[in-house]
Amino acid sequence: MAATTRILEWLGRLYVGLLLAFLYLPIIIMALMSFNASPFYQLPMEWTTDWYVALSRNGQLIAATWNSLGIAVATTLISTVLGTMASLALFRHDFRGKRLLEALLFPPIAIPWLITGTAMLIFFFAVGIGRGLHAILLGHVALALPYVVVVVSARLRTFAPELEEAARSLGANQWQVTMRVTLPWIMPGVIAGALFAFAVSFDQFVVSYFLSTPGRDTLPVEIYAAIRKGFTPEINAVSTIIIAVSMALMLLTARFFKFGGER
Repeated sequence: MAATTRILEWLGRLYVGLLLAFLYLPIIIMALMSFNASPFYQLPMEWTTDWYVALSRNGQLIAATWNSLGIAVATTLISTVLGTMASLALFRHDFRGKRLLEALLFPPIAIPWLITGTAMLIFFFAVGIGRGLHAILLGHVALALPYVVVVVSARLRTFAPELEEAARSLGANQWQVTMRVTLPWIMPGVIAGALFAFAVSFDQFVVSYFLSTPGRDTLPVEIYAAIRKGFTPEINAVSTIIIAVSMALMLLTARFFKFGGER
């Protein structure tokens, strides 16, 4: 029995190790290749930072990166505010069609983005919005909003309504109840929803591809165009920088909001 337990434990660790290797090994190799002097990834490696210098002179990639960052930040702010407000409304009020509205939050998450991007392109041209960064922002907000509502609503399910009633009985108005009682409780859900919104927006390719215009691309669209013309290690460099910054932000967020508990 003890031998069987040890074997199962070893197999479990092996499975987790292989899973982590499958997830992170390609990222590690890409980061290493961004420091390889050879544009054809010849081995052994010759360490260099030339590709980062070349990246600093690549105006198209830098402009696309700033476009993606600006749209992702705007999408995060808009989606988080609107999604949190919608979650509070769904939590506090019962009205006709509430269940249907909650059910309609999930199809935008499940529908393939190819279909969503095509539908947005047709709709935006039909109503006169057209294409461009403004259209991409609207499309990204529409994609990210359901994620925020679902995540914040899940956090609200652990909230005791009696706390709000107690605050009101002590003389707090609705704004004070929301800001001092409800919002601090659901803040981990709000932050998680904001991170989802940022990730959905910054990583979005399909909708951005349909709604972008020449010279006003986002980073995923620009990378796709660069790969079609001929892959260069500059893409490895910008990807490595983005991954490093994203991981740092995730670790800081997890640290200060204690998503893993008090430890």
